Amino acid sequence: MGRLLVGWRALSGRERARVLACGAGLTLVHVALAVFGYGRTRRMVDVVTHQAETRQATAAEITKARALATSVNVAGRHGFVDATCLRQSLLVYGWLRWRGLRPELHLGVKEDPGPFSAHAWVELEGTRLLSVDSGFRSFFGAR
Repeated sequence: MGRLLVGWRALSGRERARVLACGAGLTLVHVALAVFGYGRTRRMVDVVTHQAETRQATAAEITKARALATSVNVAGRHGFVDATCLRQSLLVYGWLRWRGLRPELHLGVKEDPGPFSAHAWVELEGTRLLSVDSGFRSFFGAR
């Protein structure tokens, strides 16, 4: 608990607010998945975050998207709900779409032989936002 408190204190006020907002968003995604399942939740995220015009992300926006994904990951590890990679990815995907960007939501499996491991992640302009997302290949047709 001490390290967690030290880490929290090291964050700026803006970073703390973002982590708290991510925690609230993860709770909403968690409830939606529990009530509606993946397909309907994904469609709801797509509808709610639809923008008439989208744009290609700049290098600065990709950097900000990585910071967002990191905040969501922190909130997911220390939040109120079981924030799996799917919940975290749905939140990041929706948040980036809401900003008018074109993220891709991927569902896939571990590339290396060994125990089966499934994973969900977000890419923006072909860039995986978190280092933990490497080593997985996307299922056919999953976007």
